[in-house]
Amino acid sequence: MAGRDGRRRSVLKMRTVAGQVFLLQVAIVVLIVAAASVALVLQGRADSEREARNRSVAVAETFANSPGIQAALKNPNPAEVLRRPAELARERSGVDFIVVINTKGIRYTHTIPNRVGKKFVGDLKPALQGRVVTEKITGTIGPLIQAVVPITDATGKVVGAVSAGITIKRVSAVAEEEFPLLFGAAGGVLLLTMGGTALVSRRLRRQTHGLGPTEMTRMYEHHDAVLHAVREGVLIADGDGRLLLANDEARRLLDLPTDVEGRSFEDLGLVPGIAKLLASGRTATDEIHPVGERLLAVSQRPTDQDGGPPGSVTTLRDTTELQALTGKADVARGRLRLLYEAGTEIGTTLDVVRTCEELTEFAAAHFADFATVDVAEAVLRGEEPTTVVTEMRRTAFSGRHEDTLLYPIGELIHFVQSTPVSEAIRTGEPILVADLTALSGWHKQNPERARMMVEQGFHSMIIVPMQARGVILGLASFWRSTRSEAFEGEDLSVAEEMVARAAVSVDNARRYAREHTMAVTLQRSLLPRGLPDQNAIDVAYRYLPAQAGLGGLGGVGGDWFDIIPLPGARVALVVGDVVGHGLHAAATMGRLRTAVHNFSTLDLPPDELLFHLDELVARIDLDEAVDGVDAAVTGATCLYAIYDPVSGNCTMARAGHLQPVIIHDDGTAVFADVPGGPPLGLGGLPFETLEVHLPENSRLAMYTDGLVEDRHQDIDVGLDLLRRTLAAQADRTPEQACDAVLQALLPEHPRDDTALLVARTRVLDGAHVADWEIPADPAAVGRLRADVTRKLTQWGLVEEAFTTELILSELVTNAIRYASGPIRVRLIRDRSLICEVSDHSSTSPHLRQAAGTDEGGRGLFLVAQVAERWGTRYGAQGKVIWTEQPLSAG
Repeated sequence: MAGRDGRRRSVLKMRTVAGQVFLLQVAIVVLIVAAASVALVLQGRADSEREARNRSVAVAETFANSPGIQAALKNPNPAEVLRRPAELARERSGVDFIVVINTKGIRYTHTIPNRVGKKFVGDLKPALQGRVVTEKITGTIGPLIQAVVPITDATGKVVGAVSAGITIKRVSAVAEEEFPLLFGAAGGVLLLTMGGTALVSRRLRRQTHGLGPTEMTRMYEHHDAVLHAVREGVLIADGDGRLLLANDEARRLLDLPTDVEGRSFEDLGLVPGIAKLLASGRTATDEIHPVGERLLAVSQRPTDQDGGPPGSVTTLRDTTELQALTGKADVARGRLRLLYEAGTEIGTTLDVVRTCEELTEFAAAHFADFATVDVAEAVLRGEEPTTVVTEMRRTAFSGRHEDTLLYPIGELIHFVQSTPVSEAIRTGEPILVADLTALSGWHKQNPERARMMVEQGFHSMIIVPMQARGVILGLASFWRSTRSEAFEGEDLSVAEEMVARAAVSVDNARRYAREHTMAVTLQRSLLPRGLPDQNAIDVAYRYLPAQAGLGGLGGVGGDWFDIIPLPGARVALVVGDVVGHGLHAAATMGRLRTAVHNFSTLDLPPDELLFHLDELVARIDLDEAVDGVDAAVTGATCLYAIYDPVSGNCTMARAGHLQPVIIHDDGTAVFADVPGGPPLGLGGLPFETLEVHLPENSRLAMYTDGLVEDRHQDIDVGLDLLRRTLAAQADRTPEQACDAVLQALLPEHPRDDTALLVARTRVLDGAHVADWEIPADPAAVGRLRADVTRKLTQWGLVEEAFTTELILSELVTNAIRYASGPIRVRLIRDRSLICEVSDHSSTSPHLRQAAGTDEGGRGLFLVAQVAERWGTRYGAQGKVIWTEQPLSAG
C-alpha cells in the first residue's frame, strides 16, 4: 500500500487511523465467516442425524402396523414369510435395514442372511414394555442409528418388535454434498465484506486526512494551548488515582506545586474533602468544597464509561462570589420548602388537639427548639370563641427535651394584661423578642420563671396569635435556646404563615367537632339509655356507629334497637337499619323508633306493626319530596319480635331485614325462617309472621347488616361466621356472646353501623301463672273470687286479694254479659300482678263517665281506678283485657 509520499508501506506497519481500522475490520470479518461456517457444518450434521432418527422411527412404525405382520409372526416359519416384505420396504424407504424380532430378541429378517436367527443387537427392553426407542450404536453394518417399535395384538399385548436403521455413513454423505455450496457462499460473503470494509476505511482515511505521528503531535500542541488558556481548572487522573495532567487554572485554584504529574492525590497536600473526592474517582456534579478562602464547584466524571482508559477527569470553578450572591436565594428557597412541608404535615385530621400537636412537632423539628400552643377553652369545647380571651389552656408542646420551665400541657394560663403577649392577643399582631436576656416586658407574666428560663438557655422567642375569621383561637409560641441562632425578622413571616395554616385547620376542626357533637348527642338521645325492667329475657346489646374508632370521621349512624316491655309479662325486641350515615340518618332513626314505641302500645302483632310502620315511612318520603328534600327513607329495614315467657312462644316479622339466629341450649344455631318482606317505604306487599317455641335458656340474636357485610367477601361468609360464633357461645352469657361476636366479625374500624341484640329466654312456670276457664254463668264469678283468693294467699299477696277480686268480678261479669265463646282468666305473678280475661269477641269495652241516674257503666271506671294500667289486645281468636297491679314491698 502506498503512503502519502508515494512509497510502499507494509500492511503490518500502517500507522494511520484508517489503516489500523481496516486491519481490525478485516480480522473481525474473517473470524465471523469462519465461525459461521463451522456452526453451519455442525448444524448440518445435527440436522442429518435428527432426520435419520425420524426416518427410522417412521419406517419401523409403518412396518410394525402393516397388515399381516401379526399373522406372519404366528406362522410356523415367520422368517420366510417376512423376508421379502422387509427387503422391499427397506429398498423403498431408503434405510439400511428392517429387522423383525420376536419377544426373545431373535431376528426374523436382516439384510445379511446369516444374521437371521441370531440375537438382536440393541436395547429391546423398552419395546417389550410397549415403548418406542431410538439409539445410536455400532452394528454389524457399522455405526448406525436405529429405532425399535413394538408390535401389539388386538388386546395391546406386545408380540414382537420391528427395528429400522440407517448408517452414519449414508447420513453424512447427504450432508457433505452441501459443503461446496456452503463454502462457496462463505467465500462470497468474505469478499463482499472485505470490499465494504475497504470502502469504510477509505472514507475514514479521507475524514482523518491520513494523520500520522507528526500531525497528531501538532494537534496535541494546539489542544494543550487551549487547555491551559481556559478559565476553568482541569485535572486528569489514571485508574490508580495518580495525576496525569493539570492545567494552569487548576494549579492556581489548588496551589499545586510544579512537579505534580504522576503523584497520587493524597501526596499533594490538598484539603481533606477535595482530596478524598479526587482520589475516589466517583461521579460528582458541582459539589462545593472550600479551599482556603475560595469556594470551588467540583465536577468529576470517569473516563472509562464509553470504552476509554480507566481514570477520571475533574473540572474546578471558582464560585466564591456567586455563592455570596445566591446565599440569600437559597435561604428564601429553604423557607418556601419549609412552608410547603408544613402545609402537608399540619392539619391532617379534623381534630383540634391533634392539629396543635402537629404544629408543635413540625416547628420543633424544623424551625425552633421548643414550640407550644395554647387554645381558648371555648375552642376546645367546639364552641364559638369569644372576642376577648384572657385565659387559654396549654394544648400542645414539643421540643428537644421535656424538662423545661415552660407551662405543661393541660395548664390553664391567665395572661397578665401588661405583657407583650396580652397585647398580641388583643391586637392579633405577632411579636418577636430576639434577646430574652434583656427582659423587655415578656418576663412580667412570671418574673421568677422567666429568670430561670434565661438561665436555662432560652434566648429568643416568637409569639403568633392563632386567628381565623378575625377571632383569636389560641396562641403559638416558638423558642430557641443556646444551641440555635436567634430568631430574625424573616423568621417571623415564616412563623406567621405556619400558624395561619394551622389556624384554618383548627377552626375547621372546631366547627366540625361542634356539628359532630350535636349529631352524636342527638343520636344518643334517640337510642335506649339502658335496659328496661322485665323478667322475660336476659338481654345484652352492642351499638357501634360507622368508623366510631376514627375520631372525627364517624360516630353517627342510622341503626337502632329496642327492648320494649309489653302487657302480660311479654317483651318486644326490635332491630332496625336506616340506609346512610350522619345527622339525617340519626334523625330518621329516631322517628322510626318513636313510631315503633307508639305502635307497640297498641299491642299490635308484628306483621300489623310493620304494616303501619311501612305506611309511615311512605308518608315521610312523600312529605320530604314535597319540600324538595332529596333524602328519602326508602331502604330502611326492621325486624320485630314478641316473646311470651308464659308460653315460650316468639312471634317475628321482618321488613327487608336479615333473619335472626336462634341458638338452642344444646349448642346448635340456625337462622329463623322468618318470611321476608320488602324494605320499609316500598309498600304493596304484606308482611308475614313466624311463630316458634323457644325453650328456656334459648338464645335469640338480632343484628344489622353492618355486622356481617364486608366489601371484600360475600355476605354468606359473614352469616356463616356469625352462626358458628354464636353456636360456640351457647353456654355463655349474652354479654359474653356479644363480645365474642364483635371480636370475630368486626374489623378495627368498621365502615358501616352495627347493632347487635342477644337475648336469653326465661319461662314463667306454674309457680308464677294460674288460669281458669269460666262458664258463661254469673254464679261462676263467686267461685272464681274464692279460687283467686286462695292462689294469691299461696303467693303471699294477701293485700292484693281484695283489689284483684274487684277487677276480675267486673271484667268477667262484662265478658259473660256481652262476649261470646269460652272465657278464660289468667293470673301472672311477675314484677307486677297481671290479670287477663280473654273471650272470643272482638268488641272492646270503653271507659265512660256514668251519669248520676245510670244503674251501670261504672265497672270499667272502677277497674281503671284501682289498677295501675289496663288495656285490650286482639288475637286471632278474640281479645284479651288485661290489668296490672303493683306488688307490695314485701
